[in-house]
Amino acid sequence: MSGRDKPFVLAVAGPTASGKTRLGIELAKEYGGEVISADSMQIYKGMDIASAKPTQEEMQGIPHHLIGVIDRTTPFSVADYVVMAREKIGEVLSRGKLPIIVGGTGLYIDSLLENVQFSEVRSDEAYRSALYETAKNEGNAALYERLVKADPEAAQSIHMNNLVRVVRALEVIHVTGKKFSQLKAESRSEESPYDSLILGLDCAERSTLYARIDRRVEEMVAAGLVEEARALWQEGGMRTSANAIGFKELIPYFEGSAGLEECIATIQQETRRYAKRQLTWFRRNERIRWIIIEDFGKMNEILENSKKAIANYRNV
Repeated sequence: MSGRDKPFVLAVAGPTASGKTRLGIELAKEYGGEVISADSMQIYKGMDIASAKPTQEEMQGIPHHLIGVIDRTTPFSVADYVVMAREKIGEVLSRGKLPIIVGGTGLYIDSLLENVQFSEVRSDEAYRSALYETAKNEGNAALYERLVKADPEAAQSIHMNNLVRVVRALEVIHVTGKKFSQLKAESRSEESPYDSLILGLDCAERSTLYARIDRRVEEMVAAGLVEEARALWQEGGMRTSANAIGFKELIPYFEGSAGLEECIATIQQETRRYAKRQLTWFRRNERIRWIIIEDFGKMNEILENSKKAIANYRNV
């Protein structure tokens, strides 16, 4: 089947605070689309502010899928995401609408659009429990260093504080004797069922993106981030909550060992580091059509440039 015979799926990718959510909504309004989130934190219930879930007002009546649908205590993998996202794409297409994948989790987007095949790797509960115990006693960084040594390529694509994914990568390496990244490469053997275009948002100057991130964090604090984090902290150790930047950084404040301003500055720093990792991931994908936001400035200009990129792609 040639590319143009397949259903067309549009994606909007990029680092945090680059404007993906807004552009995705504007494109959905323009083309009669529905948004399917590709965010590893937004998929969980709660954590609304920390994961920057769009509000009903921001959605502007555009249907959004795979946001707040998984309980925070439920294990959830990229394989699970692909199954759910494919189902949603089918539903959107059946309504005659355009599926628009929007998010900053590159692993989710790539796995979905490149038709990554996930082999059933058995679990080792005892080994997994031991890894979580190590993280508890020695910190996430100690566990992450194990992954860096065992599989540097996999470590580059996984955030140190995404404990669930770090543990799973180490467990897979332990069980299979193969690098996690090697298994991932072996999984890309089947043709994608979609004709897809990925638009990427980025800034020409890193300082521009960092300023947007710092402002975003300040807006999240004003919206109630501290109160949201405190409530979850008081509920007790939920793994997925600890993965969301904006929660663990506030624990010293809750415990009285650090001031609020210091903790907020740490959130900004960690978010900037996360954005850098996102860009490292996305820049390896030669299929992405990049849009540099400083070149246009306003959303209507970014939208027009996006429409030109879509038209050029569809007319090739």
